[in-house]
Amino acid sequence: MEYKNLGKTGLPISRLSFGSWITFGNQIDNQISERLMDIAYDYGVNFFDNAEVYAAGESERVMGEILSKKSWSRDSYIVSSKVFFGAGAQVPTQKGLHRKHIFEACNQALERLKVDYLDLYFCHRPDKSTPIEETVWSMHQLIMQGKILYWGTSEWSAQEIMEAHMVARQYNLIGPVVEQPQYNLLHRQKFEVEYAQLYKTVGLGTTIWSPLASGLLTGKYNNGVPADSRLKRDELGWLSERLLQESNLKKVAQLGDLAKEIGTTLPLLSIAWCLKNPNVSTVILGATKEQQLIENLKGLETELLLTDEIMNRIEAIVDNAPEHPQY
Repeated sequence: MEYKNLGKTGLPISRLSFGSWITFGNQIDNQISERLMDIAYDYGVNFFDNAEVYAAGESERVMGEILSKKSWSRDSYIVSSKVFFGAGAQVPTQKGLHRKHIFEACNQALERLKVDYLDLYFCHRPDKSTPIEETVWSMHQLIMQGKILYWGTSEWSAQEIMEAHMVARQYNLIGPVVEQPQYNLLHRQKFEVEYAQLYKTVGLGTTIWSPLASGLLTGKYNNGVPADSRLKRDELGWLSERLLQESNLKKVAQLGDLAKEIGTTLPLLSIAWCLKNPNVSTVILGATKEQQLIENLKGLETELLLTDEIMNRIEAIVDNAPEHPQY
């Protein structure tokens, strides 16, 4: 495993990490979840990603039970949660980024994960109904209380992230250090263009999700969507409509041919392509099967195959390089 600092912080994070979205407490057996975490940890993965909303809190409970059984030293791994959607929110105070929900959601996440503190705590989406000052103060106070070590954002705009930094500077508070955006061969604009200045100005760290575009970049949807596919799940209907377009499937087939040509697989080529971007701190992997995770953990080795020539050929296939504004 290789490690790099998370943005401008001194926190070393494994370049490949493991997340539980959709799977833990929902799609796979708890014993499989434990085995997957064992494989990841043994390989050198030190970041395990979670959120209050994943399986309405059950994902954190499953991960917490696993962590409590292990003899892993607490200073050897990083665990996260996210706040915004709630864990099965029924009333208005159970979601959002107001001080009450942030405070209570953090305590609930600590209880479910069976840890004394969270290494990373993400604001899962921007909250238009809560003043940014309230959110920044609340996250700062959690750090001061020792309940979290770093805080960040997920799917925020560059403007919203900068507003948080401006508030932090104004009141001498600790601002966000990391963003968790979607990033893959088919989804590039925000990561490569909108955030471009943030990597330079605030040293933004990134923990990217969906490097395989929810499975599309494995090639398994080239001939239709299997009945047991995650894209058949009701909560992912929006993803299915966005991804399963003929133009995307054509690109996936061509990328698959290129992967074979250079002696690798389409998933590994896709993961390695993300790793090639120097602004990616870590790529979050998901898995439902042991072999799937073991294979995808070879992404660092595959990165070496992506020469400038191969990167140019990939660019020609996807043909979606975002246009950068002229300053």
